[in-house]
Amino acid sequence: MTHSIQRRLYNRKRRIERRLAPRNFCDQRTPVLTAGNVHYEMSDRILGLACGGIGAIHLLARHSGLIAAIDQGLNLLKVHLPYHESDHVLNIAYNILAGGVCIEDLELLRINEVYLNALGAQRIPDPTTAGDFCRRFNDPSVQKLMDIINDVRVNVWKRQPTDFFELAILDADGTLAPTCGQCKQGMGLSYDGQWGYHPLVISLANTREPLFLVNRSGNRPSHEGAEDYLDRSIVLCREAGFLRILLRGDTDFSQTTRLDGWDNDGVGFLFGFDAMRHLAAIADSLPKNAWRPLNRPARYEVKTEPRQRPEDVKEQLVVEHEYKNIRLKSEDVAEFDYQPTACKKGYRMVVVRKNLSIEKGEQVLFDDVRYFFYITNLPDKSAEQIVLLANDRCNQENLIAQLKSGVKAMKMPTQDLSSNWAYMVMASLAWTLKAWMGLSVPVSPGPHRERHEEQKRSILRMEFKQFVNGLVNVPCQIVRQAGKIIYRLLSWNPWQQVLVRVAQSLRRPMRC
Repeated sequence: MTHSIQRRLYNRKRRIERRLAPRNFCDQRTPVLTAGNVHYEMSDRILGLACGGIGAIHLLARHSGLIAAIDQGLNLLKVHLPYHESDHVLNIAYNILAGGVCIEDLELLRINEVYLNALGAQRIPDPTTAGDFCRRFNDPSVQKLMDIINDVRVNVWKRQPTDFFELAILDADGTLAPTCGQCKQGMGLSYDGQWGYHPLVISLANTREPLFLVNRSGNRPSHEGAEDYLDRSIVLCREAGFLRILLRGDTDFSQTTRLDGWDNDGVGFLFGFDAMRHLAAIADSLPKNAWRPLNRPARYEVKTEPRQRPEDVKEQLVVEHEYKNIRLKSEDVAEFDYQPTACKKGYRMVVVRKNLSIEKGEQVLFDDVRYFFYITNLPDKSAEQIVLLANDRCNQENLIAQLKSGVKAMKMPTQDLSSNWAYMVMASLAWTLKAWMGLSVPVSPGPHRERHEEQKRSILRMEFKQFVNGLVNVPCQIVRQAGKIIYRLLSWNPWQQVLVRVAQSLRRPMRC
């Protein structure tokens, strides 16, 4: 970062800190919000853009080779009048990064002269054209698009430090994407009575990136096709250079027909397993000394002093209205060897015993015991560590929630399964670019190394809305001169220094 930019960012930070510094105010006679004499004028020469961070996102897409890879590998258009395949794909992703929530919001960007200038575009596709592009996809072409993105993803990963490649954790899960449409081909009735689709999500837990998104009818089982996409994810991670690979999933993804093959291939796995009667009988027959208390770590570390917990209003209402209440008394963990019917060798079966109290009001009705099983081939972790590692899979549920509610990738705006699948993949690229920006944060040696690494981790953990507000919705003045497009920052927030550092690093040649 140049000294002048660093000085200006520091001065803006100092000014806002001065305004927000603690003060002993006296009683104020007027409100703080005092603006009254407000006028609107039209600017002639100075043009501003609300989503100034889109320039760094576009630099990232170009620097990573994504634009060139899409144009070379995805051949859906016979002629380019005037748009290329990359224009359509990035148009949908940028719409979401710029604050759009549906494909119709493309019209607002299309008529935004400053947005077009910022991306060096004469025009961008309108919502109708974008929908037509989605309908050009069939299943093989959607697969091709995912492969193109994953090939570029490998190059982004290869720029990471050595410790990044110690272990790749691959999570698999399904989620329901309901729709109110009545003419959407390929939809089905799910197990809970909702019409829609049932996407499969395979993700890398290390960076929370969706590697494969597969659209399926709403009536399909959660695990359908997961084993093939897990195999493709294993190949992808090995191509990138990961030393070890771990597969995770809930009880629907136990994949007993594939466990022997993965174990022989040196792939670790940790899946939930259905609490079948014979497994519960085995757990009941375990000796008392086989069980150990399961001690879960605190949810977070108290950095100052612990605060007194407020009253549990919900618990009071449960008791007052005599609702049925299931209270956890304690948890124990044990393990035993188990060979599934479809396997030729045995594996570790870790079981958690939850001791519950079933209550109604203040009266205890009875005690209950429930078992939760996990099958794994990991030899170097204790039973307690296996349980905690399996529970970490909830981060993928957070990722799916972000893809659904933050990115809005599963809105299913078009008419059939393949076109909605294509939209889902292109929209999820917005989240992927967020992850790539986090991985692209330069980490300089010396006293700032720890702070830069924390910035990198923070972007990877960010919710999508926080990322958009902090690093994309940055007001900028757009100036075009001497063949350059200049983004002049018009305000300050704590993430602007990171944005500028990333943008400047992306202008240098990519090294793998």
